[in-house]
Amino acid sequence: MEMGLSQADAARYINVSRSVVQRLWDQYQSEDPVSRRHASGRPRVTTPAEDSFLSLSARRRRNTTVQQLVADHFVASGRRISVTTVRRRLHNAGLYARRPVVYILLNGGQRRASLCWAREHVSWTRQQWASVLFTDESVFTLESYSRRLLIWRGQRTRYHQSNTLERHSYRGGGIMVWAGISLGGYTDLHVFHGGTRTGVRYRDEILDPYVRPYAGAIGNDLILMDDNARLHRAVVVEDYLEGHGLE
Repeated sequence: MEMGLSQADAARYINVSRSVVQRLWDQYQSEDPVSRRHASGRPRVTTPAEDSFLSLSARRRRNTTVQQLVADHFVASGRRISVTTVRRRLHNAGLYARRPVVYILLNGGQRRASLCWAREHVSWTRQQWASVLFTDESVFTLESYSRRLLIWRGQRTRYHQSNTLERHSYRGGGIMVWAGISLGGYTDLHVFHGGTRTGVRYRDEILDPYVRPYAGAIGNDLILMDDNARLHRAVVVEDYLEGHGLE
């Protein structure tokens, strides 16, 4: 305004209200230093660039820990921040610690067959599903996936490829167990003790002592569901199922 501008012109020029210009002009004329008003609350301990660094690090290494991000920030900036600060910055960026989705890798043919089967049975009634015995094997080993593993991901991105963890059906080293479940109940848990799991063992240890008696309880309409592993499709297994009228 020392250049001849009115308060209204100055307000339009710097895109603020006229009252702001008037307040600053009055403060300037009273020789009171014009400074930034003190903000309430604690000052931020990280800059916008550091916030971006933290979120980018979590996206690139989704299974990294908060403690590791604290250490990375110290190496990059020379300043220490708390784990609470890191979590808050990641939450502000839309990232949260969640367990990854674990899946078994399927080839194209297996995926198409699964989709076809699902479409064929989408309209089944509860009574029809009551005849199905779902079975599966699981391996417990020190090298298996741990549910303590967490990844950083955004909301509604659970099934994105980068947020999943591949698991193979059979892994070496460990104890394998088998069990079955249906709408009406479940089988006992069976443990395979040592040795190679073959079609003969599957017939003698699973089909004969578990599945056949379960079929007798459900009825002749029992449908046995498995994961189509090689030992499930062995000739001795197919012969046994056919000989006892099991599907």
